[in-house]
Amino acid sequence: MRLDSQELASLAADLSIAAIGAAQVGPTPTWAAYQDWLVRGYAAGMSYLARPDAVNRRADPREILPETQSVLVVAASYAGAPHSEPPPLHGRVSRYTWGEDYHRWLLRDLGTLVKRLAEAYGPFPARCYVDTGPVLERAWAHTAGLGWIGKNTNLIHPRLGSYLFLGVALLGIELEPTPAPELPDCGDCTRCLDVCPTNALVAPGVLDARRCIAYLTVEHRDAIPEDLRPLLGDYVFGCDTCQDVCPWNRKPLAIHAGASAPASATLDLPALLTMTETEFRARFRHTPLWRATGQGLARNAAVVLGNRKDPAAQPVLAHAAVAHPSALVREHAAWALDRLPPE
Repeated sequence: MRLDSQELASLAADLSIAAIGAAQVGPTPTWAAYQDWLVRGYAAGMSYLARPDAVNRRADPREILPETQSVLVVAASYAGAPHSEPPPLHGRVSRYTWGEDYHRWLLRDLGTLVKRLAEAYGPFPARCYVDTGPVLERAWAHTAGLGWIGKNTNLIHPRLGSYLFLGVALLGIELEPTPAPELPDCGDCTRCLDVCPTNALVAPGVLDARRCIAYLTVEHRDAIPEDLRPLLGDYVFGCDTCQDVCPWNRKPLAIHAGASAPASATLDLPALLTMTETEFRARFRHTPLWRATGQGLARNAAVVLGNRKDPAAQPVLAHAAVAHPSALVREHAAWALDRLPPE
């Protein structure tokens, strides 16, 4: 079977998929760069990325599904309303968390697309992933013609920008590879590198997760280094700074310029500091914020309250510094308390 990208797009026309492409299976592009990234320690505490079995499977999709003949890549846009200034005692969250958990709906739509292929052309083995498997999605998205890897390490589509969710399906059928399009690039622009608050972008296209706000507020489980805490600013979960300044995101964001950011774009920080595990599970179980854990969100909330230096945070920080069940949160609350202006 030799479906081209136009035929694939027609099968996905009523789904959330904004761009689609296919590549012939083979060793993973950028594999050597990924190995070097791991060796340099840039994966920080994400040990699952360096686990030997996972590393081997990332080297070639056929290590995951031996019957794989094609790699299908889809993208969905999450460009939306502009960030607004958080209300008092609130912190900002990354744009990708503002709606329903993308792992759920994009995986559902990708599965629907694969099912339609099977219904039309007969059964075949397949494996679908949305940020949950040992696949280097951006490398395959680039190979499938969906864009280029920008200096901020994100895939950039010339029309959709970089606010993209990616899904990958390994298929035991042969699809027509998407012709390599004529793509622009970042040129001599260095806005993302220049604006990164923690200098986590150590070189064009190279991210040191140990300094990345998104890593520190989402994946990191221990104390945030004290020298980096002030640099988190008002981000309590994730960070969009390097994408917000990217010129390729102007048009996608302009479409939503008149819209207001939803209430979920910020979080009440005192509420995070006083939230029980039961309350955390009830509120965040089916959202991307679940990844941070209740303790992690409380730790982050303390840091942002310290950065915002609002005297109104004094009572909740003082209580958390002595009474929070987590020693990690107590330490960060005490640090934040010391940053408030004297009464």
